[in-house]
Amino acid sequence: MNHHSMNGRAVLLAAFAAAALSACSTTGDAPKEQMAVANASVEQATGNAAEAPTELAAARDKLARANQAMARKDYVLARQLADQAAADAALAQATARSARSGRALSEVRESIQQLQSQLNRS
Repeated sequence: MNHHSMNGRAVLLAAFAAAALSACSTTGDAPKEQMAVANASVEQATGNAAEAPTELAAARDKLARANQAMARKDYVLARQLADQAAADAALAQATARSARSGRALSEVRESIQQLQSQLNRS
């Protein structure tokens, strides 16, 4: 074999390997675990719809898009979107907790002011 045919085969082999790796990255195993986690996270965060509507809407949108990607067997995108949906659901829960904590803090401060006011009148 001459030098040119070896280089041609090496290039062809490299191109084939790249194509095979690319195919694996788009058709690997279905991200069933990530989808289950995302579904559970969004379900759990649903109780916080009033306190974190934007974050919950983002989580639901990404979960819907992940389900669409699963249907198309675009598992890489499905995995990414499922992970993002779970993160957005966690953010919704944290935002809701923060809102509840803020309200509780306001109530405590109001109670303290009322007590101080009563003490000042005594």
